Amino acid sequence: MSAQADQLSATFSALADPTRRAILARLAKGQASVTELAQPFDMTMPAISKHLKVLERAGLVERGREAQYRPCTLNGRPLKEADEWIERYRRFWEQSLDRLDAYLRDLQGAAERRKYEVQGAAERRKYDVHKHKGERRHGRNK
Repeated sequence: MSAQADQLSATFSALADPTRRAILARLAKGQASVTELAQPFDMTMPAISKHLKVLERAGLVERGREAQYRPCTLNGRPLKEADEWIERYRRFWEQSLDRLDAYLRDLQGAAERRKYEVQGAAERRKYDVHKHKGERRHGRNK
């Protein structure tokens, strides 16, 4: 497995948890202390620290050191790599769906043409019936 695949796995694993996504959303606004990050959550500081460790291992969060203050900051590089990976598959699916859309439009057009052909044949039969009024028809055209 390549280093990029390992990084993607770590990124997606970290993003799988809503608490960690909320922490990243907060850090997108700027650096924050662990205490500030913990405020909106009803969990212990050790639980928040575990979430931060997962985010750090994934490379999504970096911790600085300013005396006693250890601010956390967002590192967007792994998110950019995940976005680029997803983008390749988005293009694939868009192209596939565009081809399916074109195919379905072709089918619909063929069905419409067939409907008009059938209607035209019915009109021709109705005309033939009136034209040959009184003749007995045995399921064949004269």
